[in-house]
Amino acid sequence: MVERENPLNKNIFKIIGEVAKSEQQRVFVIGGFVRDYFLQRPSNDIDVVVEGNGIAFAKKVAQKTNSKKISVFKNFGTAMLRYEEIELEFVGARKESYNRDSRKPVVENGTLEDDQNRRDFTINALAFSLNEEDFGMLIDPFGGIQDLHDKIIRTPLDPGVTFSDDPLRMIRAIRFATQLQFTIVDKVFDAIRNNRHRLKIVSMERISAELHKILMSPKPSIGFKLLDKAGILSMILPQVTDLKGIETVDGKHHKDNFQHTLEVVDNICKTTDNLWLRWAALLHDIAKYQTKRYEPEHGWTFHGHEYLGSKMIPSVFARLKLPLNEKMKYVQKLVSLHLRPIVLSLDEVTDSAVRRLLFDAGDDIDDLMLLCEADITSKNEQTQKRHLSNFQIVRTKLKEIEEKDKIRNFQPPISGELIMETYGLQPCREIGIIKNAIKDAILDGVIKNDYDEAYKFMQKKAEELKLITQIKK
Repeated sequence: MVERENPLNKNIFKIIGEVAKSEQQRVFVIGGFVRDYFLQRPSNDIDVVVEGNGIAFAKKVAQKTNSKKISVFKNFGTAMLRYEEIELEFVGARKESYNRDSRKPVVENGTLEDDQNRRDFTINALAFSLNEEDFGMLIDPFGGIQDLHDKIIRTPLDPGVTFSDDPLRMIRAIRFATQLQFTIVDKVFDAIRNNRHRLKIVSMERISAELHKILMSPKPSIGFKLLDKAGILSMILPQVTDLKGIETVDGKHHKDNFQHTLEVVDNICKTTDNLWLRWAALLHDIAKYQTKRYEPEHGWTFHGHEYLGSKMIPSVFARLKLPLNEKMKYVQKLVSLHLRPIVLSLDEVTDSAVRRLLFDAGDDIDDLMLLCEADITSKNEQTQKRHLSNFQIVRTKLKEIEEKDKIRNFQPPISGELIMETYGLQPCREIGIIKNAIKDAILDGVIKNDYDEAYKFMQKKAEELKLITQIKK
């Protein structure tokens, strides 16, 4: 790491310093902004600690900067305001004590030293002074700068106490290790493993928020391996840890589907920053544990794992308090369809099969293809090249069919209302039969996606169902 220009050359720091002088309060920038400065990472989120009332101080800064929007959170003793492109959060310096059954601390007013003592990691306890007498001075009581250089995660105080007080910090340690690709020192990791049972007092929403950040890192497998090693992953995502292990029968074995899953997640992260596509990669094979069978004539099989896996998604999302809306349905769809392009790539690519894939995937077809390509984890270069080449053929065919037949998200040109009106019907089974027959005829290439051809096909199908005599006069 090479230090850059003065990190406090932004005008806002000068303003805060002037308010600190006029109010006769000591004020500091602390945490992520300071850490990221030394890591040479951009940061526009600034935490300001005031030895005194943070909310009152924030209001003084807002007046000085003519900031009309200031958000006050009295329960937390914090205030937020925006200045140009910068988000600032002000809080009074404090010391904390914890009740064993809650993450919510008992808070008392404190000094900067008290505030640094309560920080989760040494690299997040770094502070810059904004006070006239020592403006810009780095305050690093726990050797956080050295830890940044050594690329390690440590806690300022005893890690057992740190994690027992606030168990979410255990997953945060793993998240930082993943994002920064740092190492968690043995003493700290042992404390994570020993205190993992304390996570029961943490809301699943907070845990899932950390999982999101792990998934959005450049190489999420680092975090999931650490979660597994610490015994945490089996507590929050047992469907994924169930995939661990290799079985051998008659000298034939299957791959470790846990390791395979993590490779797929890392692969998908090279091509997209879509969080929910990354979730689909993590969960795409979760039903392999339940569907695993050994068949002497075929070896190991996982028949139907894509279908069963899609059925498991709602319970996984509900348990993790993830959204049970279109995001969940998107993940379900990708899990249920993830084998279809693979099957297409191995067989002769027929127009009919491509139409059906386009119809079922709709606007998510491109994401589905990314998932399928990420699913290629063979160590054999020739095998990888062959699969990728076959997928390119599928992609070309998808483009051709889409341009020709406009199948993606198509609605059959004959509606149920038209069928009812034409044949004088009330809602009944025959309407669904005719609509499905028209849809299948279009997807199979029997007729074009065209109103006139679909209308003639409707008449033919209605005749088969003996509906002709019911036409309204």
